[in-house]
Amino acid sequence: MAGVEVEQPNMENHIRNLKLAGHVGFDSLPDQLVSKSVQNGFVFNIMCIGETGLGKSTLMDSLFNTNFESAPSPHSLPSVKLKAHTYELHESNVRLKLTICDTVGYGDQINKEDSFKTVVDYIDTQFEVYLQEELKIKRSLSTYHDSRIHVCLYFICPTGHGLKSIDLVCMKKLDQKVNIVPIIAKADTISKTELQKFKSKIMAELQNNDVQIYEFPTDDESVSEVNGNMNSHIPFAVVGSTDFVRIGNKQVRARQYPWGTVQVENESHCDFVKLREMLIRTNMEDMREKTHCKHYELYRKKRLEQMGFSDVDADNKPVSFQQTFEAKRTNHLQELQQKEDEMRQMFVVRVKEKESELKEAEKELHAKFDKLKKEHTEEKKKIEEDRKKLEDEIIEFHRRKSQFQQMGSSHHTLTLGKSKKK
Repeated sequence: MAGVEVEQPNMENHIRNLKLAGHVGFDSLPDQLVSKSVQNGFVFNIMCIGETGLGKSTLMDSLFNTNFESAPSPHSLPSVKLKAHTYELHESNVRLKLTICDTVGYGDQINKEDSFKTVVDYIDTQFEVYLQEELKIKRSLSTYHDSRIHVCLYFICPTGHGLKSIDLVCMKKLDQKVNIVPIIAKADTISKTELQKFKSKIMAELQNNDVQIYEFPTDDESVSEVNGNMNSHIPFAVVGSTDFVRIGNKQVRARQYPWGTVQVENESHCDFVKLREMLIRTNMEDMREKTHCKHYELYRKKRLEQMGFSDVDADNKPVSFQQTFEAKRTNHLQELQQKEDEMRQMFVVRVKEKESELKEAEKELHAKFDKLKKEHTEEKKKIEEDRKKLEDEIIEFHRRKSQFQQMGSSHHTLTLGKSKKK
């Protein structure tokens, strides 16, 4: 009826909660997911950025309690290079395909202006490879080895005087591409008082320069308290070691000095255990998810926009991917046809120009030929005249010669006659 408003029902209020009369079985879905994930294995990719000699490889060995046998890097490299190695790790019945990407020669150059470029290009390349796999007609993402960087451990030199310019520039370039976890390397070289001031100064500089680092999530109630507490410890001050020292009845990772022993896994000595707990045991899956849902999605959005794709048209109405593709295909074919017509017209113009050039050249050749022919005729006529003149001269010469001979013979006869007379 006109003038009567119909109240739309609230869908949330109409969702009914039904109680099951018996056991159905979908409560085993989490177990199914766990079983499937364990069967497929997990992938985790770590990038270590920091100056040569800060202990990046040693920390990786300490984190995963193994020896990756990485070769020491020199300080004389002309540019920054990346070394990525993939390892298959097993713990209980869980398989982890771990990729460690190390920056070799980072910060060793005199001109450090482009030190971050190699790192940014590498991260973008891994995003691009994944995007190309997604855009294939026949995809195989289930068996595809995901090489996107899930976390970047940025090693800060333990100077106690704040961050260097290269640190701020590099982290600013990377904060929208990867999860950054800042780390104070070789923290046993700073006293505890200086360390706390150093941490506060680092966080203040990151905040002032609007550098977005990774924060451990606090939206999950099961880990919100521990993650919230650990966020206050960033940047983690860590110590790594491949040596084991006997302390009491236990063999522990430690560094021995003349003044004492620094235990890697002792929380009162350094933040190594905190880092390992947050990085591997508690938030590894969140880092993988954030890499896919945030950083990769941002890269994917920019790349598709560069390709000319959009979710809405010029009138801000939704448009499908297929419609955009068909429109781009039509425009592309039109552009090709236009270019073909332009090239055909250009070809015709050039052919006409070439024909006119050839005609001009032909005229010049004919004129030159006529000139040469005329000169040849004149020269031939001149030669004929010279030949005739020469023949006349020869005839005149022979005539005079014969006349001279006749005169000579008559004179000789007269001379002989006179002699005989005497």
